[in-house]
Amino acid sequence: MYRFLLLIFSGLLIISCDSDIDAGEFVVGADYLAVNNKVLSIDTVTVDVSIVKLDSLITSSESRILVGNYDDPLFGKIKSDSYFQVSTSSFNLYSQNSDTDATGYVFDSIAMIMRYDDYYYADTTKVQTLNIHRVLKNFKPNANDNSFYNNSSLVYNESSLGSISYQPKPLGKDSITIKLDNEFGQELFNKFKNNEITASGEFTDYLKGFVIKSSSGTSSSVIGFNLSSVLRLYYSKGIGGTDDNYIKDFTISDISKQFNAVSSDRSGTLIQDLPLSKMSLSTIYTANSGFIQSGTGIACRVDFPYIRQLKYLSDKGAIVDARLIMKPIKNSYSKMFPLPEKLSVYVVDKLNRLKSALTDSEGLNAVAALNNSNDEFDENVSYEISLGAFLQKEMLKESDSKSGLLFTLPNLSKVVDRVVLGDQLSKENKMKLQIYYITY
Repeated sequence: MYRFLLLIFSGLLIISCDSDIDAGEFVVGADYLAVNNKVLSIDTVTVDVSIVKLDSLITSSESRILVGNYDDPLFGKIKSDSYFQVSTSSFNLYSQNSDTDATGYVFDSIAMIMRYDDYYYADTTKVQTLNIHRVLKNFKPNANDNSFYNNSSLVYNESSLGSISYQPKPLGKDSITIKLDNEFGQELFNKFKNNEITASGEFTDYLKGFVIKSSSGTSSSVIGFNLSSVLRLYYSKGIGGTDDNYIKDFTISDISKQFNAVSSDRSGTLIQDLPLSKMSLSTIYTANSGFIQSGTGIACRVDFPYIRQLKYLSDKGAIVDARLIMKPIKNSYSKMFPLPEKLSVYVVDKLNRLKSALTDSEGLNAVAALNNSNDEFDENVSYEISLGAFLQKEMLKESDSKSGLLFTLPNLSKVVDRVVLGDQLSKENKMKLQIYYITY
């Protein structure tokens, strides 16, 4: 009977059968260890890999100002601009004195103090130039969900209020200071000195917000700043002395009005022609490589087109475990482009619509974890995840609908990390699926 079945499915998979299990690789529960039971180890089931470009990612309310640019040899030119509002709860100047004292205050300077949040990506040894522009329109989010996306934008003044050229030190310093235009600062100062702004709505009508843009002509890095960053107004009594110098801070209090616009120019790359999100690009056309990147919304889809055929191997049988091993393409990662520790996994339909997160046997969200064991040739570097329950369910489906798996990074909207994986036909970085099927 087995020989007959194997002949039928020889075009789909090759099966190695043993009555004993390889020690150290797989453990079968006691309920399955009857004398007549047999475990089949199957390692050549077809795995299809493709690349998906998600429509858009929500980047508001992520509590990170992400700004900068870099050139990626595999993903193209990556750039992130950040939009945000500032606010205040006090509409006078130095609050410890009476309003009549304000007549003696004079404007000194104004600056944006950007505080690092320890995130960085790409080459921080290169000098980067940032420009701050004034937003001209109200922050109006998407009408359906009150969110801003990685492809959102707002009209802003083309003239820069201030700029800085700096070499990022995200782990060595706490902040950078961008001096802003004195004319803008003087105007803002006068609004408060003359009591022309007395409420939050009036302030937002006057100063709608800012956008920070990277204008570096060369590849550098993308840097994260936290929302404790402030717009700081410096003023004094005009008579000198340290006791007569004051500051007024304007904070980023509404996280829903802060978002990052992340874009990419993929011209000349293997993924320059990614289709709409309802379709996917097979790795046949990308040198047998699957691409994943946060921020820009690039994900890797994995399908198992012939998994249903396994149910014909015996009258009674089940997939008791399955392990998918995915290897990053050699030389695609480095100290500048490090491998992420985990990959998130979602169950999707044929149109790449998310149905649910993939869960493990305990109902927790499953992840593909990085195995980064040190070896001379990086042969042990891989991501591994157990798919037994998912494949068993797919094998037993009676309907024609098929589900696939979509691999992304956990921080999908607030980083620009990426990874490139080999597919099943990759010569050096072959994706492997090991299935353990028991007959009883």
